[in-house]
Amino acid sequence: MSTHSSRRESLPPSAPATVSVFASPGSWIESGALDQCRQVAALPGMVHVAGMPDLHPGKGAPIGAAMASTVLYPFLVGSDIGCGIAVFPIALRRAVPERLAARFPDLDRALDPERDADDPAWAAVAGEIPAGHLDGLGTVGRGNHFVELARIGAVLAPEHASRLGLEAGDLVLVVHSGSRGLGERILRAHTEAHGAGPAPDPAAYLARHDAAVRWGSLNRRLLAARVAHALGAEPAAPIVDQCHNLVEVRDGCYLHRKGAAPGDGRDVLVAGTRGTASYLVAAHAGPAANHSVAHGAGRKMSRADALRRGRAKHTVEELRRTALGSVVVCGDRQLLFEEAPTAYKRIEQVIGDLVAHDLATPVTTTVPLVTYKTPDLGATPRAERRDNRRGRGRP
Repeated sequence: MSTHSSRRESLPPSAPATVSVFASPGSWIESGALDQCRQVAALPGMVHVAGMPDLHPGKGAPIGAAMASTVLYPFLVGSDIGCGIAVFPIALRRAVPERLAARFPDLDRALDPERDADDPAWAAVAGEIPAGHLDGLGTVGRGNHFVELARIGAVLAPEHASRLGLEAGDLVLVVHSGSRGLGERILRAHTEAHGAGPAPDPAAYLARHDAAVRWGSLNRRLLAARVAHALGAEPAAPIVDQCHNLVEVRDGCYLHRKGAAPGDGRDVLVAGTRGTASYLVAAHAGPAANHSVAHGAGRKMSRADALRRGRAKHTVEELRRTALGSVVVCGDRQLLFEEAPTAYKRIEQVIGDLVAHDLATPVTTTVPLVTYKTPDLGATPRAERRDNRRGRGRP
């Protein structure tokens, strides 16, 4: 098998679906993730499973996979329907990470239409809030979600960078977040009645699903607006906003993406780690890859392993200041270890595999300056902490 060929898994004759994993032999792909791909391929109605180079095991289904089927399976998308990554230009006079980190707002504190009626971030909302879902509005969430102030590093495809209006040295906000409970509510309603089985009424599920996708995109705009205002900048429209947890109806099939970004002529931010660059790519994936590309570096350690190994290897302060000189804002010490750069695969390997399989063209790198995970209340001025506590207590 050559380095540049995809892994095509052989399946029992009874399983009609094919499985392709677009990773080189040198890439870290756990056997558990391949097993999950085979299990998904054996589902009734499944046509083709495409694993991305960031493929890793998930709860019941692989993460980093695009799965085409004539049957709609809500569990293949999971609970965070609408999760995605958006990129917003931002103009700042000076970008000193320590100073800017201290100015990030508390993005665990949801926006309330009454209490926060005068917050300028509301300008990002046009029309009604999808599904009327106000819980968690304007918050980033936990896990691998983040808001990052980054600088455009290497320009690798000048024509694409110019098309997006980007030059080396420009500043951008990268926002990775999802539907903040709405998708979980949708999946729970399905699983309580049907378990891991198919949606009995695909149109009804898709209507709720589409609202969660719109909500996730709106929430990313609100997050970017909140941060821009806090940093003294004017919010801008996103130049990239791609969801990587969703179902798309395509070519007579339901194309389920779980941690896989649409790759059919889209611009996608493939997230690295807190201590490495990310890559903005122009995607051009075809049907063999289910028109999809990777969404990030992909975990190589479970959260439990990352926590155990990280505590033995790193201090909290080491994880709050990366080798790139960037600052990580995270008041949750356990999350710091779980999300340590060493818990993830090498982003360069993931991008190399996308290029080798002709799925994407790297456009620029984005180099972190400040990565926000959760508020570090110990670094928040007392007066602001008092204001936040009073705000939480109001109806």
